[in-house]
Amino acid sequence: MKKYTIVTVVKIKGGHIWFDRMEEGIKRFAAETGHNAFLIGPPKAGENLQDALVGEMIDKGVDALCVVPYFPQALEMNLGKAKRRGIVVISHEASNQRNVDYNVEAFDNTEYGIHLMDHLAHYMGAEGKYAILLASLMAQSHSEWSKAALTRQRGHYPEMQLITRKIQSWEDITLAREKTLELLERYPDLRGILGISMTSTIGAGYAIDARGRQNDVVFVGTGLVSGCKAQLLSGATNLISFWDPADAGYAMNKLAVMVLQGDSIRSGVDLGAPGYHKMAVKGKILIGSAMIDVTKENMSQFTL
Repeated sequence: MKKYTIVTVVKIKGGHIWFDRMEEGIKRFAAETGHNAFLIGPPKAGENLQDALVGEMIDKGVDALCVVPYFPQALEMNLGKAKRRGIVVISHEASNQRNVDYNVEAFDNTEYGIHLMDHLAHYMGAEGKYAILLASLMAQSHSEWSKAALTRQRGHYPEMQLITRKIQSWEDITLAREKTLELLERYPDLRGILGISMTSTIGAGYAIDARGRQNDVVFVGTGLVSGCKAQLLSGATNLISFWDPADAGYAMNKLAVMVLQGDSIRSGVDLGAPGYHKMAVKGKILIGSAMIDVTKENMSQFTL
């Protein structure tokens, strides 16, 4: 079997819990298959920084690009160039990315946004003021989740009220903490916060702990146990939802090889990782069932 060079380009490389975990899955894929699969990313979030790395990989003539875009539109020109050169392109968390062979989603994004809001409403008793924190509205998945959550609240929980515009933390935990501290100061009657991104969830948890607001502010968000354990134990975070980034990285690379080999991609396709064994295929989008919920009661079952 031919061995391919597959690079996964993520939003940030180094010191980012989510993408450090994704790299573990890609290393596992490389070890199991013998393909030259590896992960790169800029030292800080930025669409131009990520796009420059994509361009470098195209010039090096890799066989496939897997991308987790910071801002999908910023990559379109280079991804179009990649496809014209015969490079397979797989994206993740980017259902609006045009110049790809396929986009892999861990689950239906609308369902995930609804899922997060239902949990927030449960812990809030379906009433009171709340806010939404996310990394960036430019991130397609974050935009989809927050939009679905807000639509769910307006349609099913009329006694809840979004009190401010969606707050962006730009993949910066410290900034998320600072913005949450400002939020808690400005709205003393705040009852809940929905954290769309992992960095927002960690930063907000720190802020709730720092102000001792665990008993009167509910927090639900996207995160990993390794980054949110202390806040789950303290009560600053009520629940986190996520999918395993390692499995997502493995699945993207598996799909890239299948496309390179000319395999048929249809509903039921198996990408070799939990939650990705029976994928639904809708055009260029593959949808899995990889959602996981964790509270302090069951977090001991998870190491990621």
